[in-house]
Amino acid sequence: MRLDKYLKVSRIIKRRPVAKEVADKGRIKVNGVLAKSSTDLKLNDVIDIRFGNKLLTVKVLEMKDSTKKEDALKMYEIIKETRIESDEEA
Repeated sequence: MRLDKYLKVSRIIKRRPVAKEVADKGRIKVNGVLAKSSTDLKLNDVIDIRFGNKLLTVKVLEMKDSTKKEDALKMYEIIKETRIESDEEA
């Protein structure tokens, strides 16, 4: 399954165009390698996503073409959620 579709179906990112944009800006890595929105995911892949000042690391557990809200949480496991400190001081 494509990376952008997986992020949308699993509800990590709400809309597919947003998931595509985030991936194409170089903010997503799959198994430590920079990923495009068209990257094919497999079970047990590890995805690192940078949201502003937060780094989210998840592991792919299931792949489905569509899910209900309750089932979406079963598609991945959160490995780590880290806040990234800025080098700049306000």
